[in-house]
Amino acid sequence: MRPVRYLAIADDLRERVARGEFAAGRLLPSESELSAAYDASRVTVRKALEALRDEGLVDARQGFGWFVSADPLRQSLGRLGTIEGQLAASGLAPERRVLDFRFVPAPAWVAKELGPGSVLEVRRLNLADGEPFARVTVWCPEKLGSSLSRDEVERSPFYEWLPIELGGATQTIGAAAASADDADVLAIPAGSPVLVCRRITTSTDGEPVLLSEHVFPAHRTEFVVDLPRSEPSIAPTGMRLVE
Repeated sequence: MRPVRYLAIADDLRERVARGEFAAGRLLPSESELSAAYDASRVTVRKALEALRDEGLVDARQGFGWFVSADPLRQSLGRLGTIEGQLAASGLAPERRVLDFRFVPAPAWVAKELGPGSVLEVRRLNLADGEPFARVTVWCPEKLGSSLSRDEVERSPFYEWLPIELGGATQTIGAAAASADDADVLAIPAGSPVLVCRRITTSTDGEPVLLSEHVFPAHRTEFVVDLPRSEPSIAPTGMRLVE
């Protein structure tokens, strides 16, 4: 007796995941692409995917489609750190790839914090176990970035190369839709949900010295902050109304 069609598709997809063809967190082909590949209706393909979801092997999110299940990386907001440090602490292998390294006129929001003039702009891709995890762009005043090389900032975080002591940072986090460029480097659909973090890092005397923008696929990360009870309120501190 031939196996039920949707079970045969589920078995094949399960084997492909086991072989590493689709890594944890990686998006699967769309239902229409799977339908064409298996010469089956989308109803049959969806039934196979739902069977795998019942096993906990895959999941789906609005705007993303189907992907291999993976626990999202939890990033603590309680201290100043790097993506690499967070990934390594979670047992994942961090990797960075510099996409652009150039001196440019400061964009408006960067100039507002760092002042007008030329800045070093470094755009990179961060990976976790070989899978795209974040697009990061860092801006640094030319006077601090002029001595840096592409190889240096690809090898280690900016924090390790700046000739000044850092005092702290302010970070804001919001939701957005993935641009076409970010969708391309992060291997997600254009317009799918992303978390956008903007960080202003200051020196010990309070002068802004680094600005960075981090874009994370929303299904791969979550942010965590501990809130010790100090007053009779359960509202998180630091909330700001978006204008």
